[in-house]
Amino acid sequence: MRRSGSGAPLVLVHGSSGGLDSFDPITPLVRNRRWWGYARRGYAPSGGCAHPKVFADDVADLRAVIEAVGEPVDVLGASYGAIVALHCARDDDAHRTALRSLVLFEPPLFAAGPDLEGVLARYRTHLERSSLGAAARLFAAEVAQVPRPLLDALMGADDADVTAPGDADEGDRAAAVGCLHDLEAMTADSGDLDRWAAVTAPTLLLQGSDTWAPMPATMDALAERLPRVRRAVLTGQTHFATHTAPEAFAEAVNDFLAAA
Repeated sequence: MRRSGSGAPLVLVHGSSGGLDSFDPITPLVRNRRWWGYARRGYAPSGGCAHPKVFADDVADLRAVIEAVGEPVDVLGASYGAIVALHCARDDDAHRTALRSLVLFEPPLFAAGPDLEGVLARYRTHLERSSLGAAARLFAAEVAQVPRPLLDALMGADDADVTAPGDADEGDRAAAVGCLHDLEAMTADSGDLDRWAAVTAPTLLLQGSDTWAPMPATMDALAERLPRVRRAVLTGQTHFATHTAPEAFAEAVNDFLAAA
């Protein structure tokens, strides 16, 4: 776990393929906050999962961080990390009182349920074969639903795996295993959006104006269900806004936290 800054505590929950450095472009720009960052279960240097992961595992870990802080916190979750924050916030009253507010950046709530079982099986096969490139492409295309032209620009147009066994470094392998555990949790989860009406903490829904479908519709549907919601859109940005527009991202966070 890492912490820095001064002020009220802000806990950072990273997304898939992330880790301790996921929010590095943002944290120097967040004002009046003492931020706490941690590597989620399954991501180095945190421990792995001895069983197929479910969101309750991630929630237990987030609660442990909040308890270590020792006072009510604001929580910033990005992508999968935003879903973890939602699950934590909708839990029982005793835990919800520890959450002052939520900042949720593009939670992929559309990726949930048994429809992912086939993707999960194929992903496991890629990892067993050490085909990390194929695994990453599968996750991006069929879980994150990155459009093919953008996917080709990011990873190359060749569908063949470019990672030979033994070529990947430990960081790549650890990230791939972390994504496996995230996919396990998403597959075991529900696509029911109505449950988020139980989240009573003030919430900022933050998104990029150019993020691909179905994220925009998902954000609209979530906003309809959250009782205390504010929205902010980062013009010209996508799901990668933490790295492509850190100043705009941090400014939206600063404005919301100051008001909340």
